[in-house]
Amino acid sequence: MKQVRFGIIGVGGMGSGHARTMQNIEECKLTAVCDIDEEVVKSVAEQYGVKSFTDYRELIDSGLVDAVIVATPHYFHPPISVYAMKKGIAVLSEKPIAVTVKGADEMVRTAEETGVPFAVMYQTRSTGFAQAAKKLVDEGRLGEIYRASMIVTYFRSQAYYNSAGWRATWRGEGGGVLINQAPHALDLFTWLGGLPSKVSAVTRTRRHQIEVEDEASAMLEYPNGAIGYLHTSTNEAPGTNFMEFCGEKGKLVLYNNRIYFWELETPVQVFSDTTDQMWGSPKAKQVEVPIEERESGHGAIMRNLARNILYGEELISPGAEGLNSVELINAVILSGARRKEVTIPVDRDEYEEFIEEMKAKSKEKKVVKARRETDPQHLR
Repeated sequence: MKQVRFGIIGVGGMGSGHARTMQNIEECKLTAVCDIDEEVVKSVAEQYGVKSFTDYRELIDSGLVDAVIVATPHYFHPPISVYAMKKGIAVLSEKPIAVTVKGADEMVRTAEETGVPFAVMYQTRSTGFAQAAKKLVDEGRLGEIYRASMIVTYFRSQAYYNSAGWRATWRGEGGGVLINQAPHALDLFTWLGGLPSKVSAVTRTRRHQIEVEDEASAMLEYPNGAIGYLHTSTNEAPGTNFMEFCGEKGKLVLYNNRIYFWELETPVQVFSDTTDQMWGSPKAKQVEVPIEERESGHGAIMRNLARNILYGEELISPGAEGLNSVELINAVILSGARRKEVTIPVDRDEYEEFIEEMKAKSKEKKVVKARRETDPQHLR
């Protein structure tokens, strides 16, 4: 079988999990790993019998790889990805593709100019329930969407935030829950409901001793006049995983990876305009949505990129679509910080000025002993 030779850049966290997952993907062959921590990268390289590097440029220029997975801290995604694509090396970036929309723009533009495959690790898209929801939307079963809501929350302890000096800092991560935990949910939310045009947000640090947000709420307005709401935090136990999309022809609810869909006998506006019933409402029928059994998770995205390179298979999670979640993240962060409505597309220069201002104030935490533990729920 034909194989794509992969290098993984950043193996101190998620990258080591990706190396393990790749062993079961027949279209992929791990040939090189890179990390600035020489001890860590040598250990991973020895485990898989591949060559190690401490400079990403040397790995990319080595002739050993056809594609790279970029699993470094967020700020390094754009420079590494752009360098790789300019060298003709395909890129699979961890989420988010960038901290700022300006950085994301450069990645998308480089992919377009070079024609090099570019994907983002939004593995939720590969699941059967997400694909089924997307099919309903694309087929027009909801009609025009007039409301979109998302409540997706998590729990993180202070020990989690204390595990590394860069974690939950403006200089190290570029944000809090919005840039770290929420991108998968925000990608699904915008993939199904589209990108809003206006955002009014409240962000704050409620429960943790960190300098970035651990809670964010936002009111959204869409180009068609629809309204929306989102809330995310790392303060709740148990966490909530809920999205709702209301359309002229039906309602779609996603709750804990399950789909609930109601189809209306008569569209909302048509019924309202034509009925003579004072207390009537359109008849709604709950419809069972078939969910296809399919490969999902990180491995599915790796295999998909490999098959795109080998056979031209359509990408499940194109890198260019990774820009949408960055737009929304930047808009919510900026709106919350400046206490003002922010329009999308976000003003690139304004956000760069904001993030540089926050980085200048940022302080790296003192950590007695760094802990490298990957969330076991993410190793799927």
